[in-house]
Amino acid sequence: MTDNTAPDNTAPADASSTATTSAPHPSTTESHQLVDSWLALWNGDYAQAERIIAPQFRLHAAMMDGGDGSAVDSSTALVGWISATRGAMPDLTFTVEVGPIIDGDHVVVRWRAQATYAGGMPGAQAPIGTKVDFTGTDILRIVDGKIAEYWVNSDTLLLLTQLQVGA
Repeated sequence: MTDNTAPDNTAPADASSTATTSAPHPSTTESHQLVDSWLALWNGDYAQAERIIAPQFRLHAAMMDGGDGSAVDSSTALVGWISATRGAMPDLTFTVEVGPIIDGDHVVVRWRAQATYAGGMPGAQAPIGTKVDFTGTDILRIVDGKIAEYWVNSDTLLLLTQLQVGA
């Protein structure tokens, strides 16, 4: 296509004054290592949290209590949330089905979770020992090699159906 317009000479004299700087994006190797550590954290290795979670962490999620996830704002709060989740399903195991998909400072994985229900979930009528199997997607924003933001979208309806919540 031919451009028939005159050159744009309206750029500021000091073009560097409009430039933004950002931290370098993680390498593919670093992203894979971070996902491995993230998976280990969700599979019960809580020691990973301090190493991979940024001090200014933010969770974006539709929580079971109706919240938006903003209360989970540190590695300690994240471990507490993961621990509570694992309390009803102590053998909860996550595997990556797709990814990681890397786009700049974002890393995306589709995961599968499998577990045996151990009781304790409010409203669940499934017998203890019920096998559950559900999927989800995590989007992680990486800053300085650590996870600064986390968006999760999981098939909670499938999980709650398997646990016979509201049945």
